[in-house]
Amino acid sequence: MNVRAVICDVYNTLLEVGPPPADASARWEALWRETFRSPARFSLAQFAEKTLAIIGREHAARKAAGVAWPEIFWPVVATEALPELAPLSDAQRDEFLYQHAQLQRTVKLMPGAADVLSGLTAQQKLLGLASNAQPYTLRELDAALASARLERSLFCPELCFWSFAHGFSKPDPHVFRLLHARLLALGITAEETLMVGDRLDNDIEPARAQGWQTWHFSKGASPDSPSTSDWRALGRELGAA
Repeated sequence: MNVRAVICDVYNTLLEVGPPPADASARWEALWRETFRSPARFSLAQFAEKTLAIIGREHAARKAAGVAWPEIFWPVVATEALPELAPLSDAQRDEFLYQHAQLQRTVKLMPGAADVLSGLTAQQKLLGLASNAQPYTLRELDAALASARLERSLFCPELCFWSFAHGFSKPDPHVFRLLHARLLALGITAEETLMVGDRLDNDIEPARAQGWQTWHFSKGASPDSPSTSDWRALGRELGAA
């Protein structure tokens, strides 16, 4: 592969996503008491129901306005569902929402990812991110990278797309057009760009539409096929393992 830039998806690509903790409901009660100094007014499941209704309303409104793949800003949604968040400082609110996110699922760095990222950096490849994400995603990624003694500074800021910061999300082609324009400004062509992701619809197909090379991670498939392999196989292909 002739690759000068590698753009990565985050969830189920850089970060392995597992089931929620078994004691999520009890931890929700404890989080509420610690934050608001009172018993929880509603359960973790009820909070999810409230926020899903708000997200559905917001998505419908933005689609009606012409945004094909809208993205919400989670702190605003969460605060509407839980007004107790409004008087908190930004730091307190963000801590609550981060801890809430940890009750939804567990995340950790994908096996082999750290070595390949380090190898690509040593080769002076530019690294970027294209993620349907919320502010807590950055903290999750920072923690996972820190576990391997890495930092998010490995990734070129100009080549990082976070959906919450733009109001639209993958697979909107504008995600990839935006990154493509930034790559061109850095002197990197579509043919020299590799998209790494786990979803054909969100990652692989829209990247191919821009003329990028692609590498698809697919669970349970043969590790010998470049279209269905893992970080270690990708590292061998790029000479970065």
